[in-house]
Amino acid sequence: MAGKTKRRGLAKALRDDLSKPSKWRLQHGGFEDAVRGVDPDTGCPIAHRRATDSLGLLLANGTITQNMHEAGVIFRTLFQRAALDRVRTMSMIRIEGGSIDPLSESQASARQRVAQAVDALGGFDSPGGSIVWHVIGVEVSIRDWALRQGWAGRHMHPPQAQGLLVGALGMLAAHFGLVPRQRAA
Repeated sequence: MAGKTKRRGLAKALRDDLSKPSKWRLQHGGFEDAVRGVDPDTGCPIAHRRATDSLGLLLANGTITQNMHEAGVIFRTLFQRAALDRVRTMSMIRIEGGSIDPLSESQASARQRVAQAVDALGGFDSPGGSIVWHVIGVEVSIRDWALRQGWAGRHMHPPQAQGLLVGALGMLAAHFGLVPRQRAA
């Protein structure tokens, strides 16, 4: 009996088109249209599919402006450059012959700019700072942030959290100089 189930599962896997995202992956978020390209190593044609993120969805729905989207992308890039999203490993001091790699100048500068941006939103404990840190930086969904994190230990409805994120992105756009300050307020 187990052999038949195993063969059916294998036959189903062979029928699936591996050039497209699986049904499971599609139910967990959309993809942008495929962009055709060439693999630099083999020269074979390939299709690049980029998963749509929260910022992309907000821009596509017309909820945020292009300047707000760009401010979110700048913040995410700084967050990643600052190495604030990496998985932590065991300290190299504990390993014989290991050493600690100090932060590079680029990482230290990016961390300072991330801290300045979060301070412009009211600090790390403010609702704007918290939602930008988690949704834009760590890339948690708006819904997950609203239901798990919220603000001051209180849960928030996802539409309210989306409005909070839109306001925070407007402030970030002003902070990064993408819009004049009097228009953002």
